[in-house]
Amino acid sequence: MEHTLNVYNSLKRQKEVFNPINEGHIGMYVCGPTVYSDVHLGNCRTFVSFDIIYRYLMYLGYRVRYVRNITDVGHLVGDVDTGGEDKIAEKARLEQLEPMEVVQKYMNGFHDMMKVFNTLPPSIEPRATGHIIEQIEMVQSIIDNGYAYVKNGSVYFDTIKFAKENDVYGKLSGRIIEDLISESRDDLKNQDEKNHPADFAIWIKASPTHLMRWNSPWSVGFPGWHLECSAMSTKYLGKTFDIHGGGNDLKFPHHENEVAQNHGACGCAPANYWLHTNMLLMNGRKMSKSEDNSITPQELFTGESSHISKGYSPMMIRFFMLQSHYRSTLDLTDEALQAAEKGYKRLMEANKSLQALAYNGKDTEGALDKEINQLIDLVYTEMNDDFNTPKALARLFELVPKANGLKDGHLSFDEITSYTLDRLKSTFQVFIYDIFGLQDEDFGGEEGNEAVDGLMKLIIDIRQSARANKDWGTSDKIRDTLNALEIKLKDGKDGTSWSKN
Repeated sequence: MEHTLNVYNSLKRQKEVFNPINEGHIGMYVCGPTVYSDVHLGNCRTFVSFDIIYRYLMYLGYRVRYVRNITDVGHLVGDVDTGGEDKIAEKARLEQLEPMEVVQKYMNGFHDMMKVFNTLPPSIEPRATGHIIEQIEMVQSIIDNGYAYVKNGSVYFDTIKFAKENDVYGKLSGRIIEDLISESRDDLKNQDEKNHPADFAIWIKASPTHLMRWNSPWSVGFPGWHLECSAMSTKYLGKTFDIHGGGNDLKFPHHENEVAQNHGACGCAPANYWLHTNMLLMNGRKMSKSEDNSITPQELFTGESSHISKGYSPMMIRFFMLQSHYRSTLDLTDEALQAAEKGYKRLMEANKSLQALAYNGKDTEGALDKEINQLIDLVYTEMNDDFNTPKALARLFELVPKANGLKDGHLSFDEITSYTLDRLKSTFQVFIYDIFGLQDEDFGGEEGNEAVDGLMKLIIDIRQSARANKDWGTSDKIRDTLNALEIKLKDGKDGTSWSKN
């Protein structure tokens, strides 16, 4: 079937047909973490969302260069661009470590958590400290084009001049430029060296005690937080690439300033499509430690939190994230997690049963054949509509009764073709594992599952022999032991199957 992909472009505030710059190739940049603390659950949701987008683009046949940066310098406390302390430098000072020790510790933790959630690694993962030269060169280009000025060794982007001369600034975030221009000169009293409060630092002169510093034409200092993404996306994806992504909270000022920097340096837009994920809520409210309304990924796995009744597995959490569109808020509650756990198990068990089916029909089309193929088409239709995972997942669940009906004999193989059964099997496999990135957690991977399947077949054979010989003691012992392990046996006309409760 044809795959016309539509994506919601934050820049245009509407869905658009996706057309890459170079046919068959996609450049995608996603803002990565600032590695000064453990990654929080909201970040995990963003990176899982872009992992699914990445997986689906590759499934469609695109060759994707996925760049996701590591911020290891320049991100100041409070997300300010001057007058604050670098987040990593502050953590290094508090813990009496070298800044790069802090970076390595939390970068390792971030990578470990991404593996737990089964996200694919990006094609390139550049670090800000490894691209100081490129950032200095971009600052110089912005100065040469007249959109930045130097004050006492720091360099500031001239936002008002840029806004007056270019119909660009504010388009992404909806920021009203007239409000920036009309701000009183009195506002400058707390802005130190800036010509205007809306200006932002692209190079910052380091204080004598600042831990991270590099030589530049203007001072010994460090780059501004917004600059690194402009420099690194340009280096690896070109002046204009296909997709720029990140959390909705980055839209302003970070992404808006990226747009300004790229235009200021080369007169061109950084990306054609901007994709933004929405926030993760907890019990209907924004997560906040100060209000005791937060939970870490580890607490979610172990259940060691007053907000949940038990622990939930990483793949179940990933499945839970699939149930909300990436542009919608996702409300984490214990009730929603319990419901998602049941759905996850139902889907995985249905797929296991489906893959075990062998075709024994007449290979003729019928009403059921048409119905199954229409539902399969709709799975792809939903996914092509801005990566709508909740609707695609709902279509898969509409197919679950069909798969179970064929297994239990409630539906006849004579009503479908072998092609349709193969397509049904393939759709479940592709979406569950390749696109949604789920894993069967029961016994630890494909090889483990194969071994367990073999052991379960042996146990079922022993039980059947015991029952045939009226050895009820052995039969009951097998049943009771499996029940204790939450393994359920189901006898049917085609033999005995098993599943996890």
